[in-house]
Amino acid sequence: MRLKFSQFLVLLLMIGGLMLTGCSADPVASSTSPNSTATSKATETSAKSTEEAKISSNKNNQSVPGINNLPRLEGKATVVMTVKGSPITIEVDGDNAPITAGNFVDLVEKGVYDGLVFHRVVREPQPFVVQGGDPQSKDSNTSPQLWGTGGYIDPKLKTERRIPLEIKPEGAEQPVYGQTITQKPVLIHKLGAVAMARSQMPDSASSQFYFALADLGFLDGNYAVFGYVTDGFDVVNKIQEGDKIDSAKVVKGAENLKVPQ
Repeated sequence: MRLKFSQFLVLLLMIGGLMLTGCSADPVASSTSPNSTATSKATETSAKSTEEAKISSNKNNQSVPGINNLPRLEGKATVVMTVKGSPITIEVDGDNAPITAGNFVDLVEKGVYDGLVFHRVVREPQPFVVQGGDPQSKDSNTSPQLWGTGGYIDPKLKTERRIPLEIKPEGAEQPVYGQTITQKPVLIHKLGAVAMARSQMPDSASSQFYFALADLGFLDGNYAVFGYVTDGFDVVNKIQEGDKIDSAKVVKGAENLKVPQ
């Protein structure tokens, strides 16, 4: 469907907000352009997608700097996040996003999300996202203007842990790392998706995440989805800017988390 110019501008503004504050416009916004010619070439795209997925996956999974030092989730896990006394159940998918899912579950296990603020909620002019996860928002002495600019600081290394952009295309055996893709991902931005926010650089996600408040297919292939809300989406729909995460706990699948020593 061809987008009107005003709709296109709205999409650009909304996508820009997924990036960590202070970064310039992300090149991935181009994927939302009204490229209806892609529809007329659906057969050609479909024929190429499987082979492209295999090539990209093989090329990018061979050597990702530092990937062996990151937590990995081998299988599924269930996280219950409590906001204003009400639970949100998230199924975290380590089968299709092992590094992204492992990073999230590890931060939950460390208690990083407890007490953090949802600093960005966009429901107008159309439902978009609820975003949080900046550790700076836990400190009352930190200006709210800085919320959305920070990530998890590894206490041992004294540096911010960053994870590579990780997206598994349909038909691929392994995820693609460090780049956006044009193929349809296994994990898509449907209503209730949970994904990582990042800056302009693909490999810059750390701890900030967002809930998709609608089907957001124009983000597919550009941001890493790692799970879905399976219960409590009504709670997500009530979150307002400034609301805090009371707690986040792994209630199932914690044994699937593998953390390098």
